[in-house]
Amino acid sequence: MDRTNQKILQVLRNDGRISNTELASRVGLSVSACLRRVQELERQGVIRGYRAVIDRDQVDEGFIVYVAISLADHARASLEAFEKGVSAARQVKECHQITGSVEYLLRVEVADLPAYKRFHTDVLGALPKVRGVTSYIVMDSAKDERA
Repeated sequence: MDRTNQKILQVLRNDGRISNTELASRVGLSVSACLRRVQELERQGVIRGYRAVIDRDQVDEGFIVYVAISLADHARASLEAFEKGVSAARQVKECHQITGSVEYLLRVEVADLPAYKRFHTDVLGALPKVRGVTSYIVMDSAKDERA
């Protein structure tokens, strides 16, 4: 990863819809050289895709909760069953297996507190092997660079 590729990635992180001509200008390359580099970064899987930044409030997903999940056991079948259940839940935007006192950290996006309560009861309450659930409601975000 050379300095030019790092510059390309930084510009694309901030504006994934930038034209190749403008991108080339910002990173100091010819249009064709810039396009070749971007295509190579895509081919290598460094650039895995492009996303739209959505106003979560406009789509009833502005209520964000991080949820720490502990499981009753650590058997592979339990982990796989939990992950399968979470993958099917549209409210779960991220699921990370983590170290520490809990097994998973989820990022859940719903419309409001009543919607989260329904999710907590109907989805989390129905998942296999869940021993504990701790919810952390996001009050404000000083920095959020995800799309």
